Amino acid sequence: MSASAEHDARVPAAGRSLQSLQPEQPGQSPVLASAPGVDQPASIGERLDLRDIHLPAEPGFWPPAPGWWLLFALLMAWAFWLGRLGWRRYRQWRRRRRILGELGRLRARGLQGPALIAAVSALLKRVALSRYPRAEVAALTGEAWVAFLDRSGGDGRFARGAGRVLAEGAYAPAIAEIDEQALLTVARDWLRRNS
Repeated sequence: MSASAEHDARVPAAGRSLQSLQPEQPGQSPVLASAPGVDQPASIGERLDLRDIHLPAEPGFWPPAPGWWLLFALLMAWAFWLGRLGWRRYRQWRRRRRILGELGRLRARGLQGPALIAAVSALLKRVALSRYPRAEVAALTGEAWVAFLDRSGGDGRFARGAGRVLAEGAYAPAIAEIDEQALLTVARDWLRRNS
């Protein structure tokens, strides 16, 4: 075979391969056109060997987000505050119960007259000293003591009521008549307010 025949045989083959690179449809890219006899992939993803989008893994339970830490800190502070308030109230309730129990034991011991008055006054003074400044309470006797009891929760029942006997009753040699039950009731009310 001669060189020109060989060249003619190659040109049509080359022409055919160039034609196969031309798009078969208008608007199709010549790069994506394939040679005859090669199957075209079904989608661009298969032609480019792309993978589908993968979502990141769900966040784990631990460690929690900063907002959860803040909520936890607030809950702990609230629980601490409630615990402290509850403890304080429990101690106050226990103290009040102990003081009122001591007042009830005065009556159970059979104290009467001046002895009962002195014991009630001493109990009221101890509670007043634990609650109010010592300089304000320690030296009070007589009318000043009764006036203090009225100011601090007696509502006038010490100066003009059954508690009046505390002003002089413990020191009087004989008291005609004492309403012991009324005195204990007035003392109990004052102790409830101040303990």
